[in-house]
Amino acid sequence: MKNPISNLQKVFESRIRLGIMSALMVNDMIDFNALKELLGLTDGNLASHLKALEQKEIVAVSKQFIGRKPSTTYKATEQGRDLFRLHLAALEKLINNQ
Repeated sequence: MKNPISNLQKVFESRIRLGIMSALMVNDMIDFNALKELLGLTDGNLASHLKALEQKEIVAVSKQFIGRKPSTTYKATEQGRDLFRLHLAALEKLINNQ
């Protein structure tokens, strides 16, 4: 029997990163403040998790100005979507095999 946890992705072990990816899977993109409010996080906590996901090329960041206000939006990359689907499938398989 294949190891049921072999396809779990270490990058998604954090509940915060699971929340970020869940939000990005159902939205084409989401801005920093909306994500912060949705997950109930501080600026620093959210920023550190987003940075880790960005470094692994799981999320892409877009920065622009709307009027004079900076706006930062995030979206899941195709690679990020694929890894997250693999992670979810592994979780589902683990749950269903128990």
